[in-house]
Amino acid sequence: MVLCFLSRTLQLARHSSSPLWRQLSSTSTNKPVLTLFTKKPCPLCDEAKEVLEPYKRRFILQEVDITLPENSAWCDKYRYDIPVFHLNGKFLMKHQVDIKKFEDQLTKLELQNARNQ
Repeated sequence: MVLCFLSRTLQLARHSSSPLWRQLSSTSTNKPVLTLFTKKPCPLCDEAKEVLEPYKRRFILQEVDITLPENSAWCDKYRYDIPVFHLNGKFLMKHQVDIKKFEDQLTKLELQNARNQ
């Protein structure tokens, strides 16, 4: 669902020939997407975002509120596990930030992106 939204946003921006398209196209191809599955309130999610703050320029953070009706599948899956993080659509970690794992995977994706450009 989130990817559909992002894809639709890119399609709309592409056809508008606006600076938004240039920004979205450059950031979406250069930066990995970190998806946070969360709900309100979520003190553990807030804490996790603080831990990731020093890295925020290296990725795009996308939050998915699992309590929204359109995210019911994620709610069924992650109801008792948030925060849960996916990096570029693949499960990465849950409950708390594993900074070593995050840094390793982020660096790996950045190197792949650099080779593909």
